[in-house]
Amino acid sequence: MTTLRPLRCDDFFKFNKPNLDPLTETYSIPFYLHYVARWPEYLQVAESPTGDIMGYVIGKCEGQQENFHGHVTCITVTPEYRRLGLAGKLMRVLEDISVRKDCYFVDLFVRKSNEVAIDMYKQFDYVVYRRVLGYYSGEVDEDAYDMRKALPMDKEKNSIVPLKHPVPPDEVD
Repeated sequence: MTTLRPLRCDDFFKFNKPNLDPLTETYSIPFYLHYVARWPEYLQVAESPTGDIMGYVIGKCEGQQENFHGHVTCITVTPEYRRLGLAGKLMRVLEDISVRKDCYFVDLFVRKSNEVAIDMYKQFDYVVYRRVLGYYSGEVDEDAYDMRKALPMDKEKNSIVPLKHPVPPDEVD
């Protein structure tokens, strides 16, 4: 049986398996600790009965007024635990937290080439809001999609009306 629970600091020492996935962004311990200190409720893990980290989601809330939103900083599920619905459960936890905080929407960034993740997010009712040029740096810069899901606070769903043109990273708020 899988347990969904808040992340504990000692979980960082169990992140090797999920973070070995090449599509998972890996951050430094100070980065993770900043999130733990600022938005502890937004860090959730899926744990197996044997204590393995099966996956996790890390997020935050930010913005003002109609731009106040939850943000998925990172979500990953270890390869052997994929296709069990864990990503959906972790996303729902983050979305529920955002609803309780009166956020208008949840957003996330995903590599334009990550078609599997894009399709999954679409199944969770996320839409491509805009393309961000060169958002991911590496050997070759790669564009990202800013995907969003409107929450009950956004009654008119204004937060998910797609932009018609791509934006540079410095225009991302």
